Amino acid sequence: MSQANSNSHGHGHGHDSHSGSHGSLKSYVIGFLLSIVLTIIPLVVILNHMFGETTRIVIILIMAILQFVVQLFFFMHLKEGENARWNMMTLILGLIILLTIIAGSIWIMTYNQVAH
Repeated sequence: MSQANSNSHGHGHGHDSHSGSHGSLKSYVIGFLLSIVLTIIPLVVILNHMFGETTRIVIILIMAILQFVVQLFFFMHLKEGENARWNMMTLILGLIILLTIIAGSIWIMTYNQVAH
């Protein structure tokens, strides 16, 4: 009876049959260390009042983008699996849409010339 109940979901596969590989301990440690470094750099810059305000903002934004990339590749395994190409194309399309919305919003807020 347990044999019939185990396959009653109709899928015929369990959690052990995933063909996608997960990252190794080495890749997780590298990703973790990179995340820590990319978090500490802007913290040190801000707490020690290094550089001007604009430069500090640029450093924070660059570190945030790099942190995003580290998270995608080391923890989300973006380039692994059978659909790696589609995952990358979907991410790029999403980023294009996001940047278009942000740029359009900034454009509208900057050049909104309502008749006074």
